Amino acid sequence: MATHNVVHANDQNFEAEVLQSSVPVLVDFTATWCGPCKMLSPIVDKLADEFVGVYKVVKVDIDEAGQTARKFGIRSVPTVMVFKAGQKTAQNIGVTQRDKLVAMLQG
Repeated sequence: MATHNVVHANDQNFEAEVLQSSVPVLVDFTATWCGPCKMLSPIVDKLADEFVGVYKVVKVDIDEAGQTARKFGIRSVPTVMVFKAGQKTAQNIGVTQRDKLVAMLQG
């Protein structure tokens, strides 16, 4: 199921979509070839639909945004980060549960 509430970011729009966002942003660094990423994706998509207007959910394909992935030290996917006011406030590497992602956003 495709969701319309997930923003796809790349090297060109990451700063505008994430770092300049007026709301907290959950960023899912992912890759099309990554099995665990496919497991996490529906959880992230559901959060995007559930928290429209409260949080922004952004997916970054590391193969399409290598510069951004390097800038944030992404060495393993999936890696999820939360940004507030342009600053990274939380990070999780690997598949995780919805409640942990919500806690990261609210923390």
